[in-house]
Amino acid sequence: MRKVVMVMMAWMMMPVEADIQADINAIESQMLEWRRHIHQNPELSNREFKTAAYVEQHLKALGMEVQTDIAFTGVVGVLKGDLPGPVLALRADMDALPVNEQVDLSFASKVTAEYRGETVGVMHACGHDTHVAILMAAAEVFAKNKDQLAGTLMFIFQPAEEGAPGDEEGGAELMLAEGLFNDLKPEAVFGLHVTSSMNTGMIGYRTGPMMAAVDDFELKVIGRQTHGSRPWGGIDPIVTSAQIINAVQTIVARRTDVTRAPAVVSFGAIKGGIRNNIIPDDVTMVGTIRNFDMDIRDNIHHQLGNIVEHVAHAHEADVEFKINEGYPVTVNDPALGERMMPTLHKVFGEDQVIDPGLITGAEDFSYLANEVPGLYFFMGVTPVDQDASTAPTNHSPLFYVDETALLNGVKAFVQLVQDY
Repeated sequence: MRKVVMVMMAWMMMPVEADIQADINAIESQMLEWRRHIHQNPELSNREFKTAAYVEQHLKALGMEVQTDIAFTGVVGVLKGDLPGPVLALRADMDALPVNEQVDLSFASKVTAEYRGETVGVMHACGHDTHVAILMAAAEVFAKNKDQLAGTLMFIFQPAEEGAPGDEEGGAELMLAEGLFNDLKPEAVFGLHVTSSMNTGMIGYRTGPMMAAVDDFELKVIGRQTHGSRPWGGIDPIVTSAQIINAVQTIVARRTDVTRAPAVVSFGAIKGGIRNNIIPDDVTMVGTIRNFDMDIRDNIHHQLGNIVEHVAHAHEADVEFKINEGYPVTVNDPALGERMMPTLHKVFGEDQVIDPGLITGAEDFSYLANEVPGLYFFMGVTPVDQDASTAPTNHSPLFYVDETALLNGVKAFVQLVQDY
């Protein structure tokens, strides 16, 4: 009986794949129109109002159940297939960055917005415009083949992946807090990210930890101002800060088991004083923490606080210290990865699917993958006749996408769902 069922399933899948492939090929020109529209009209995190409306209109035109205003501007479309099967989710992020575009395109962004009190250019410098267009295209392909879809699909269009502004909440974490998976919880969630570090046709994927957890920290060392000729007359926050910076280097070098997983603690800014002969009252510093193990993350937080407090007090200075927790480690579920790796090989070819190694960048897809098994991969978008190692990186004002790569994303999403 098992053999008969398997033969019947194989027979049924053949026309399904042929029909879907025709619809994938047919959607390309429309997908590029969507991508160019979104690229030309970028919006910052938690401000993706026009993008969300654009997506909402498309999903409703496909006859989906659509929920809006999740985590401010999030949109979720639900498509129920005519055949019984599992619930799966596909995710795309929608927000752009405060970057002035320098790419010579007919649809280059000329948009400006306010960011941290300044007027800035806005650009899809990380490729989220392509993510939205790819998922819109996949949604249309599945909607056209609803009669052959076994199960239910959630199309998640997420705001604020780049981080909510100021003290606002946002992104995948807030979508979950507002009930994203409460009424309909998928068995698995799939996501992708375009990258200029690989050529078109290449895929970066690894099981287990893939992208780092990220946190930032702020500290203010408070001393007592005095003349530079009489340092004993005050408490020097500059020397204290220097000692803190030096001591913090021992966290990774001497207090972290780097054979277990790598970690990074970096200071990104230090500011204190204004004149050569005045020791100031205080010094402020900010930095970032990256790691691939949540226990190591907790230990780094403890060690950092311990060093900051005790070094400051050893110099008789006061200190204000805060860690702002960011995204957790992005982990690809090993069982799901083993199950779906043949699909990635099928779509792209075995020699085109590479292990990119651990990536110290971070992604809030991690929150979704903490709730249900997740599979997240990188897709190359640098033209094949260019050296990807020298291409402008994501977040650069010169970031460029080879649009011929986008159809690969649709093929991957469709094939992952179909094979699952």
